[in-house]
Amino acid sequence: MTAIPLGLPIVPAATGRPVASDRPDTPALLDRFGRVATDLRVSLTDRCNLRCDYCMPAEGLDWLPKDTVLTAEEIIRLVRIAVVELGVDEVRFTGGEPLLRRDLEAIVGAVGALRPRPQISVTTNGIGFAARADALRRAGLDRVNVSLDTLRADTFRRLARRDRLDDVLAGLTAAHAAGFLPVKVNAVLMRGRNDGEAAELLRFCIEHSYELRFIEQMPLDAQHGWDRAEMVTAGEILSMLRAEFRLDPDPAERGAAPAERWVVDSGPATVGVIASVTRPFCSACDRTRLTADGQIRSCLFATTETDLRTPMRAGATDDELATVWRDAMWRKAAGHGINSEGFAQPARPMSAIGG
Repeated sequence: MTAIPLGLPIVPAATGRPVASDRPDTPALLDRFGRVATDLRVSLTDRCNLRCDYCMPAEGLDWLPKDTVLTAEEIIRLVRIAVVELGVDEVRFTGGEPLLRRDLEAIVGAVGALRPRPQISVTTNGIGFAARADALRRAGLDRVNVSLDTLRADTFRRLARRDRLDDVLAGLTAAHAAGFLPVKVNAVLMRGRNDGEAAELLRFCIEHSYELRFIEQMPLDAQHGWDRAEMVTAGEILSMLRAEFRLDPDPAERGAAPAERWVVDSGPATVGVIASVTRPFCSACDRTRLTADGQIRSCLFATTETDLRTPMRAGATDDELATVWRDAMWRKAAGHGINSEGFAQPARPMSAIGG
């Protein structure tokens, strides 16, 4: 059994026939509850140039050893297996902060050349995106989500412990100009810190033609200091927005999308709320996750992982790696259990899992 620095249990990688004899003979990433994973989240790095207080401590974290982090060639190979062999049709690159990978354009370009071609997106804090927006667009990036929790410089400094709000806003502007439409904005509201900005953020996004999504704060901080009582719930967010806007349920089918969407003031603008805690959507989940050090996670809140890096570096074939991946997803739990008594927060923080 291979260990990683975060102390999280690893499921040994079997390169023979599937461990689960009751698994149907299908190439898809099927689980026991009938869900099929077609959306791959790839964390490119656990490093970040911000220190948001709901994610990591001010001094940062002990980063993954460089020799454990997947190379561009290894990432491209595993994504190719996911797309060509396992039926994945959406690939999102996350971090940490994915723009810290200088080879991001090369990775995006290689994934964009796959057939069938997946939709390719990135979740970023926006810092540095202004300088790379056009190159990423040319490489084949389709969509971008930018994290923005506040429009106030002093609040940004307190939350992110860095004075980089102007850089984030510049990244948003560049994303729109480069044609990433719609540019999506992710915001987390925290009680007593930025929870008075819900309407302000929505007005800003409508004015700039961005699509805003609020996300309930989840227990994925490195400090394990998450407090449910301090979380601003989806119900509270909607109440704050309804004080200033008319919100009607979006008639478009939600499908496996994590955000429940609302039409604002009769449209065309919409706003989404991702309520992972108070309104779980596990029954429709279609995601599989690959960490920066090559571990498969079947759920954001999983407490075990399956190692792909070790067998890959030991010479495993594509078919063998695909089998390991299928087995990992077949064992996926029915839900994250965040509202169950005895819920255990995963050892990895969000920065080391990928959004």
